[in-house]
Amino acid sequence: MNNSAINTARLLGAGLRALLVLTLVTGVLYPLAVTGVAQGLFGNKANGSEITADGRVVGSSLVGQPYDLPSKKGQEAPEPDLKWFQGRPANGLGTNSVNTRYKLLLSGATNLAADNKDLVRQVEDAKAAVVEDNSVPGYTVRPSQVPADAVTSSGSGIDPDISPRYADLQVHRVADRNGLSVARVRQLVADHTEGRTLGFIGEPRVNVLELNFALRELVSRS
Repeated sequence: MNNSAINTARLLGAGLRALLVLTLVTGVLYPLAVTGVAQGLFGNKANGSEITADGRVVGSSLVGQPYDLPSKKGQEAPEPDLKWFQGRPANGLGTNSVNTRYKLLLSGATNLAADNKDLVRQVEDAKAAVVEDNSVPGYTVRPSQVPADAVTSSGSGIDPDISPRYADLQVHRVADRNGLSVARVRQLVADHTEGRTLGFIGEPRVNVLELNFALRELVSRS
């Protein structure tokens, strides 16, 4: 075997060893280390910020979900179950055609312009529904009270949070539907209102899924 062939064989051997070492380090050891640290220090976040109830996972604090009544035959869209707090309108890119049991929206905004006729109609219809749904005996919602997040979807279309203002607007209706006092439901909202991250990032918010599970517990104790 000449020197050229020997050198080529050595280079191939060195390259193969480098490939095996890098594969072991970057493909096995590093992922295991990162996964171990994530599970050890941020287990819930690493697993998708799961919310559990009755010993099972019921959702994620990062993904909004609807609170609707079962759809009736021939009904185009389900009606909201008004005993629960409602989230933002979910107007994403479309519906999930694979797992139709949940009909999850594909994350993304509608990208409709502010003067788009479809968007204007959606907002007007949503505002009218919010006023009607949340007006109960002794408490009437005025159109001027309806906040923007009650009638518009978020950039993702699956925002899990609502503003404290929108949550407060729903307090009288939720209290009426569940036989609770307004004061108790309002305190529930206050207890589940998160401030700005680090005191200056984002806006105060209320996670609807967490709030509704707290509401369920309150109703069961009443």
